[in-house]
Amino acid sequence: MKALILNSGLGKRMGSLTQHHPKCMTEIFEEETILSRQLKSLVSCGIDEIIITTGYYDEVLKDYVASLKLPLKLRYVHSDKYATTNYIYSIYMAQAYLHDDIVLMHGDLVYEVEILKEMLSSNQSLMTVSSTLPLPEKDFKAVIENNKIVKVGIDCFENALAAQPLYKLNQKDWEVWLKEIIVFCENDKTSVYAENALNEVSRLMDLEGMDVLYRLCGEIDNPIDLEIIKNRVKEEHHD
Repeated sequence: MKALILNSGLGKRMGSLTQHHPKCMTEIFEEETILSRQLKSLVSCGIDEIIITTGYYDEVLKDYVASLKLPLKLRYVHSDKYATTNYIYSIYMAQAYLHDDIVLMHGDLVYEVEILKEMLSSNQSLMTVSSTLPLPEKDFKAVIENNKIVKVGIDCFENALAAQPLYKLNQKDWEVWLKEIIVFCENDKTSVYAENALNEVSRLMDLEGMDVLYRLCGEIDNPIDLEIIKNRVKEEHHD
């Protein structure tokens, strides 16, 4: 089992908070950043092989991770087209290191470690969804038919649940998706979500939604999201 963390985005919507470092280095609690929380959660679940894609400020990110002194086997994959492509291209660049069972997450995702532990305890390929949240207007939704995820996107509203980009993928299912990602990128479809490729082959996969209900599992896209997540994390630490 390996983990893939996508950190090649520009984080423009964070404003001045990402002027000097990637979004994943944004602090969400005292000396705790999005990335340090992710990495520590992976270590606690026994995952030490981690591929991190990078874009701008990649050396800053590498130096920061080194400073955490965690027992990890790290590989960085730099996307030279981070300013003009979506993360589908970063996955394409990292393909040689991804032939395994995979935990895939976006670099701005904050989640409870128990969610990851629950995912890893299952033999099923999973994506986190929530039946308790209203459908977001602009964020991911997952369309579910017969308990299987058949489509993921921002424009999915029928038979859909709010979804977050945290996946646990068995190699068999992941290889189907990865193969389609490669097809997309080699046909210059690099400005779309990786989930656009997923939607083309979802019926060949066995991907289910794991309902996290009210538990913390959310992306930080802007300063408003950051404040909401920081308050949730603060509550968590005070429990």
